[in-house]
Amino acid sequence: MKTGVCYYPEHWPEERWAIDAKQMREMGLQVIRIGEFAWSKLENHEGQLSFDWLERAIDTLHNEGLSIVLGTPTATPPRWMLDKHPDMLAVDINGRIRDFGSRRHYCFSYQPYIEECKRIVTLLAQKFGTHPAVIAWQTDNEYGCHETSISYSKHALTAFQHWCSEQYDSIHQLNEAWGNVFWSMEYDSYDQIGLPTGTVTESNPSHQLAYWRFSSDQIRSFNKAQVDVLREHSPGKDVLHNFMGNFVEFDHHLVSKDLDIATWDNYPLGFLTRDNTDPLDQERFSRTGHPDGSSFHHDLYRGCCNGRWWVMEQQPGPVNWAPYNPSPVDGMVRLWGWEAFAHGAEVMSYFRWRQAPFAQEQTHAGLLLSDATEDVAAREVAQLNRELQTLQTHAKAHSLIDAGSQYAINAADSLKSDIAIVFDYAGIAIQDIQPPGGQHFSALGFCQKVYGACRQWGANVDVVSPDASLLSYKLVILCTSTEDKPALLENLLNAKNQSNTVIAIFPGTASRNSNYRIPEILPPGGLQELIALRVIRSESLPPHESLTAQTDDNQTFACGQWRECIQSDLKPAAVFEDNWGFHYADKRTHYVNAIPENSTLLKIIGDFLREADIDAVDLGPYLRTQRIGPWRLAFNYGMETVDLANNLGPLFNFDDQTSVIIGSRTLHQGEIAVWAAG
Repeated sequence: MKTGVCYYPEHWPEERWAIDAKQMREMGLQVIRIGEFAWSKLENHEGQLSFDWLERAIDTLHNEGLSIVLGTPTATPPRWMLDKHPDMLAVDINGRIRDFGSRRHYCFSYQPYIEECKRIVTLLAQKFGTHPAVIAWQTDNEYGCHETSISYSKHALTAFQHWCSEQYDSIHQLNEAWGNVFWSMEYDSYDQIGLPTGTVTESNPSHQLAYWRFSSDQIRSFNKAQVDVLREHSPGKDVLHNFMGNFVEFDHHLVSKDLDIATWDNYPLGFLTRDNTDPLDQERFSRTGHPDGSSFHHDLYRGCCNGRWWVMEQQPGPVNWAPYNPSPVDGMVRLWGWEAFAHGAEVMSYFRWRQAPFAQEQTHAGLLLSDATEDVAAREVAQLNRELQTLQTHAKAHSLIDAGSQYAINAADSLKSDIAIVFDYAGIAIQDIQPPGGQHFSALGFCQKVYGACRQWGANVDVVSPDASLLSYKLVILCTSTEDKPALLENLLNAKNQSNTVIAIFPGTASRNSNYRIPEILPPGGLQELIALRVIRSESLPPHESLTAQTDDNQTFACGQWRECIQSDLKPAAVFEDNWGFHYADKRTHYVNAIPENSTLLKIIGDFLREADIDAVDLGPYLRTQRIGPWRLAFNYGMETVDLANNLGPLFNFDDQTSVIIGSRTLHQGEIAVWAAG
């Protein structure tokens, strides 16, 4: 794994650039991202191009042997662009214009702005596309950030009407598919279709889902317009985009089809304080981030571009944008770097090189303080780079890797995972539109809990798209696959018939078709070929209500939030007090028809792992481990010291301290260990 940093030469005096470049090299950094917010410096007025400063910055970095990821500046169109195109601004769900003065102030459906983007990207690619320092291009920046995935502008409406005309053979077919006969919502022509907002009560969920799919397609189209330009004028260079965490407003698998590398921006403490609603998690992990938060996204984005993924922005200290912004425990920046390595990252890049003393992010830490002196993270990154070199030297000395390979580890080949969690962005959108688990239920959050339970048992996990082959997995889990997809069913049948895979299905799976209708044969739709049961009723429960199912031998399973009533000749594993069954199984296919509470979920996942013959050791809430290639790594997120020999069981396979390559067999909070796994 290489390390890098996000650098903004336009923010600092030019005489500082060479000093920064030398210091980056000495710290062990190799990959530098620049340019993604610099449009006003590149073209201060329409047609008045100023590329010389960027060329000098690239050359300065190149002179120190640093590689460049050059960003297209389209996330921050300059003020003159708005004067030229006053209709380019997006509109939010309440009809408010997303105005100039920040970033991401454009609508994906405004074609003149797309042409402006193609123009500036063409000019940049023609100028720098063959520069030896430029190894990759980043398109735009964080699609959808600040709730900008979906625009309700007049241009979006026109584009949506056209999109609908391409999706359906006739307006009659659309009416049938959406069920518009309900409440007399039928249309006579496509130009009558409005936006799914501003209605007296909720708009038709089929309409909402169609608009989500349309908006996702618009983002892919916007991105592909830039990718096509870059392919033409900068052939052979990787093209990537930096996605975000805990973000499902568009289909990242779809956008990734046009990319070489999926990257994402990792802010473990910011995500915890902004997105995690569990008070216990907030208390335990406020200065470390959740033990499964970063790794979930690492594995999600690893599944987007055939195993090639980076962290483009890594939190180096306190951020500025979360409700609370604590400082990480000493050692966590180093730990997060090793964690990315363990999940196959090619590059770990930190945001940012130097803390900005102006504008919106003044309290966001960098590797350097605003006065250019080193902050804590700089020392931890330097240590990480020294240790990565130590690991590579050890690996070559012991013939663990190919000394001539570009990367020491190819993640696609070297991350052996027996478990696949199918992650379906459209499935999450379906649940979010009309939450079947009630207003407090999060489809994304539950998926992360399922992932976390697998990780607490010490297992590697792949997070895969609904189109992925499932043949190589011992256990496949469905917890976001709300849409009844024939292709997914075929993949599951192949895995079950050819590999005897254990399949675990959670509530809501295959409960709607692509137009947001209940399947004619009832949920779980086509998956009834895998297990003979039907969902005949579903209920959501308030947060304070917990239900307990009991087996014949008095084992208990606590559930809450959401459960389904099942009709089947299969005998349930347990029964609730009101005689609703819980957990049905047939020939290594399981249907768990309620949302288990955390301890119950951990137990159920453990049972699945054992049935699938996957090694499982309960690591507790704080310790995590990951196997990659010839190595195993361990990470301690807890305040108590951990002795790996006492906590890893059969996953711990060395006899003495000399077997540890990095770290120690005794881990304090924020510490890691790396050893040859044999």
